[in-house]
Amino acid sequence: MAEKRDYFEILGVHRQATDEELKKAYRKLAFQYHPDRNKDNGAEDKFKEVNEAYEVLSDAQKRANYEQFGHTGVDGGFGRGFEGFNFGGFGDIFDAFFGGTTSRRRSTAERGADIRMGLEITFEEAVFGCERELEIERVEPCSICHGVGSKPGSNPVKCPNCGGVGEVRRTQQGLFGHFTNITTCEQCHGRGTVITDPCEQCEGIGREKRLRKVAVKIPAGVDDGNTVRLSGEGHSGVGGGPPGNLFATLSVSDHAFLRRDGADVIYDLPLNFAQAALGGQIDVPTLDGDFNLKIPAGVQHGRIFRIKGAGAIHLHKSTRGDQIIVIYVVTPNQLDKDQKRMFKKLAETLEPAILPKEDKGFLGRMKDSFSGRS
Repeated sequence: MAEKRDYFEILGVHRQATDEELKKAYRKLAFQYHPDRNKDNGAEDKFKEVNEAYEVLSDAQKRANYEQFGHTGVDGGFGRGFEGFNFGGFGDIFDAFFGGTTSRRRSTAERGADIRMGLEITFEEAVFGCERELEIERVEPCSICHGVGSKPGSNPVKCPNCGGVGEVRRTQQGLFGHFTNITTCEQCHGRGTVITDPCEQCEGIGREKRLRKVAVKIPAGVDDGNTVRLSGEGHSGVGGGPPGNLFATLSVSDHAFLRRDGADVIYDLPLNFAQAALGGQIDVPTLDGDFNLKIPAGVQHGRIFRIKGAGAIHLHKSTRGDQIIVIYVVTPNQLDKDQKRMFKKLAETLEPAILPKEDKGFLGRMKDSFSGRS
């Protein structure tokens, strides 16, 4: 816990300051740091610190204890319990100097709730972007009373419980003086007004549900699971608050032949033994139409070919990824008699496949030489 500052230093006065000098210093600092006037970070803490210092030094007995024993002289009383006091208690001190300016209407403006929904798009729409129209149900200001809540021709009236300020102040006598507790008015819920003749359309709520069609622009390059945000297209706010947002989470349907890996598009090209051995030219599907790919003779399973710039568009960029073609040599699992005979004849003419020897390293080769193994 940080060490407390000297009370005289906080108020900026000398230790022999008179009551009038203390009062003048307090008025200046309280006005400077009061949260109603100063919204800077730390202003409220400084205001509390100033009030604590003045509360002690303006009391003859507390000041005497403080001057003799320092903070220890007041920690058994005001100093120790200070942090637990309601901030409204400082309003009594401020009101005494500045005419009760701490009382203010509670802000009831609330941001509207967000709307979240799913949107299914095709593989091509995700790659190149698109524009879709969504039908949503959202809460909007009442079409009859325009959000007021009262029947047309009538207006809300000042709340009789709080006098229109939206807050109720209750002052209690405590051990160290009067303390004020400020709560939101239960009757008007902080608005300061009550509706006596409610609108029949919205029953005084001021809002109603409506079906709306909203255009959603899907940028090029999005992928499955991405979310598109439409600012201000959610439910309307309360008490003048801003509307929420609309979030559409994308579900991209599978393509018949292609799949995505970021901005790259992958196509698995199956070849039979003859095609892999002899090579040739094959049309492969791409996002821009068929592409004639030259297959070299003797191509191996897993070989990769790349078509530059034939992939998906990078999100928020104009460049495109590549299309990657992966060779899959397919082994036939059902052969007729003629095919079996031809494969046997072919096998007699082929050299047996030899797996590459494992490189055992220098030590491994030395060990084999001593053991007589080659």
